[in-house]
Amino acid sequence: MGLFGRTIVTFLPFAPRFIVGWVAKRYTAGESLEEALEVMGGLSSEGACFTIDVLGEEIKSIDESQWFIDEYESVIDSIVDSGVDANISIKPTALGLLIDEQLALSNIERIVRKAAGNDIFVRLDMEDNRVTQATIDAAVSIQNKGLENIGVVLQGRLFRTPDDISKVSNLLGRNSDFRICKGIYLEPPEISHTSYIDIVDATNRAIDLMLDSGSYTAIASHDIPVIDHALESLQKRGLGPGKEDPRHNPTVPVRKGKGPGYEFQFLLGVRGNIRRDLSRKGHRTRIYLPYGEKWYEYGMRRLRENPGVAVHVTKSLLMPWTNRR
Repeated sequence: MGLFGRTIVTFLPFAPRFIVGWVAKRYTAGESLEEALEVMGGLSSEGACFTIDVLGEEIKSIDESQWFIDEYESVIDSIVDSGVDANISIKPTALGLLIDEQLALSNIERIVRKAAGNDIFVRLDMEDNRVTQATIDAAVSIQNKGLENIGVVLQGRLFRTPDDISKVSNLLGRNSDFRICKGIYLEPPEISHTSYIDIVDATNRAIDLMLDSGSYTAIASHDIPVIDHALESLQKRGLGPGKEDPRHNPTVPVRKGKGPGYEFQFLLGVRGNIRRDLSRKGHRTRIYLPYGEKWYEYGMRRLRENPGVAVHVTKSLLMPWTNRR
């Protein structure tokens, strides 16, 4: 599978842009906010809520961050005006984290404050290991300023993740809010698990640690072993559809747009059949919905970083019935 994926990635840049676009349109919601709102309108009937992500990251100059600030403020206004059940996800490097950490923190805080004023949650996305600690520090720092509508993403593949769960949950207590995923970035073996089974096992352990810490746990995985493990772990801890979160006394009120202590998350265009099934059973399900003009760069970068994704893309093209949107 590794060689097959790498072969696809090698030849894909030579394919006409419209072919790449035809592949990408399944996994992105268009180039504009208007297109993204239209996609969400069509999927809302399936019982899903959304996380909106503006495509783009790792800007070259701090001046570029202003465009992202303006765009995210427009996204927040559109969520309010349309009434769509959505929150937002931002990549810290798009706001200058690798250029000026303090200015990036100020940029992030500005967006989080506007979102807080409209009761909208902000997920601080996790990128590669260069910014892992700085991203966690940013989320904690903003929470310490009284803005509780922010949480961070952690990646199951990293060796450090169990310690990060412990530290963040101890610092933030009942306000700690995680999204756990395997992680798209291929990190070196000195700091991360590299085999599929090890990454799955580590992700499952991270889910258990998050649940046991009392944190809000957003389970972001398309892997059946991870989803099955999460369902068993939720049941063991008395968490589930229609139940109050039993991990806190007094009970933590359910935040607008959130589930009772947990939710399941899926990328747009992936495992739609499983997402719909979970939703029918009463679980809160969320679709990660990226949009923007950087769709080509986003898709090609993700494929270069993780050629295994190319296998899933090819399978969905050749056997589309296996991966309904």
